Amino acid sequence: MGLDIEANKKLVEEVLEAYPKKAKKDREKHYQINTAEAQTCGTCALKSNIKSRPGVMTPRGCSYAGSKGVVWGPIKDMVHISHGPIGCGQYSWGTRRNYANGTLGIDNFTAMQITSDFQETDIVFGGDKKLEVIMREITEMFPLAKGISVQSECPVGLIGDDIEAVSKKMSKELEMPVVPVRCEGFRGVSQSLGHHIANDAIRDFVLGKADLAETGPYDVNIIGDYNIGGDAWASRILLEEMGLRVIAQWSGDGTLNELEIAHKAKLNLIHCHRSMNYMVEHMEKAYGIPWMEYNFFGPSKTYESLRAIAALFDETIQENCEKMIAKHKPVMDAIISKYKPRLENKKVLLMIGGLRSRHTIGAYEDLGMDIVASGYEFAHKDDYEKTFPMMKEGTIIMDDPTAYELEELAQKMNVDLVGSGVKEKYVYHKMGVPFRQMHSWDYSGPYHGFDGFKIFAKDMDMTVNSPVWSLMQKKTKAQKEEASI
Repeated sequence: MGLDIEANKKLVEEVLEAYPKKAKKDREKHYQINTAEAQTCGTCALKSNIKSRPGVMTPRGCSYAGSKGVVWGPIKDMVHISHGPIGCGQYSWGTRRNYANGTLGIDNFTAMQITSDFQETDIVFGGDKKLEVIMREITEMFPLAKGISVQSECPVGLIGDDIEAVSKKMSKELEMPVVPVRCEGFRGVSQSLGHHIANDAIRDFVLGKADLAETGPYDVNIIGDYNIGGDAWASRILLEEMGLRVIAQWSGDGTLNELEIAHKAKLNLIHCHRSMNYMVEHMEKAYGIPWMEYNFFGPSKTYESLRAIAALFDETIQENCEKMIAKHKPVMDAIISKYKPRLENKKVLLMIGGLRSRHTIGAYEDLGMDIVASGYEFAHKDDYEKTFPMMKEGTIIMDDPTAYELEELAQKMNVDLVGSGVKEKYVYHKMGVPFRQMHSWDYSGPYHGFDGFKIFAKDMDMTVNSPVWSLMQKKTKAQKEEASI
């Protein structure tokens, strides 16, 4: 059963009415109500991947965040230098809970932050010499580091530091890969361009630089899984149980060598299409490696994806796939039976970075929950074209919504759960609206695969049905009444 199309059109108009005329006209282009016609993808008129309107509170990140925070940062045996002032380096401290095996500071550097800490003199005279010194210090402090990447911040691009020349020189001197990444935050309209730039750097400096001694017909790569809370591990378990061999994992718990040998795989399995589609498309053209997008959120989509993957291999893999599904299905059915009565018909509003606004739909629907509004921070048109058919008629679909818009929609639609990022989290806590941080799982996870769905279902139930929200709402109401006296 769909949602009320006309009522939701009117609701969006009411929310945008608060803007000045020009701003309202601009923001209207970023909303579309899902209809049967729109689900054919022929009428996806929603505007995306364009500059956020100045003056509004956008949830987006920058190009540096897309490169350092998403693509390069999780590569565990390389040291990633935040080249520029301390602010960006400090902001990215701690990563996005990209779990990785190894010993921190020895052969795993994911949770460490190395910055060139630009001062005024560096802005005036340049930071090239400082960069060389830092690289030498890195090899002395971390002798097991396999390589270095230079993640450039805004001032580096503005003053013209030649990080390419420095990287080339130091790569020869240190006898290791040193990769310059031109990901200054001002580039592009969001973190999406940072993903693209990072992919290009992998293509130009790393991919295909090593060989794999033994190859087989079942060799695959996991691409675009950042191992948030252990997601990639939960996914890898299923692929290996099915009989496939994962030779490279990008980039959560990934290594430099895995990037270098990935061209030897027989199939690329891409999870986050938005951040890594550039790479799998290049590998298909350059190495003839086919690729497919998969979705391991929730049992329904996991079954579907596993069967689609198995269909690309022989009968042995296909039989293994069916046996594995038969083994896990009773457990998944039990999880659904336990939590669905507590979550059925609960209304959910989603606004998540790249692809999760569509990938997580199946997991919520497995629990009987209804997505009433959904959107992305930095999606492109092809992301929305894939999203419309997945949503019910009448669903509000939005691009780069502002903080104000999200708050108004959540209140006017009386949603039972909001899933978004850490920037939005505490606003909804204060409003007394149940909230899950769906960028890095709110210190939980994994959410992928069969192991992940057990945690996902428990977390959604724990969030929606917690008594704390009603207490917050009473407190907020009392504060408003007190303020009006």
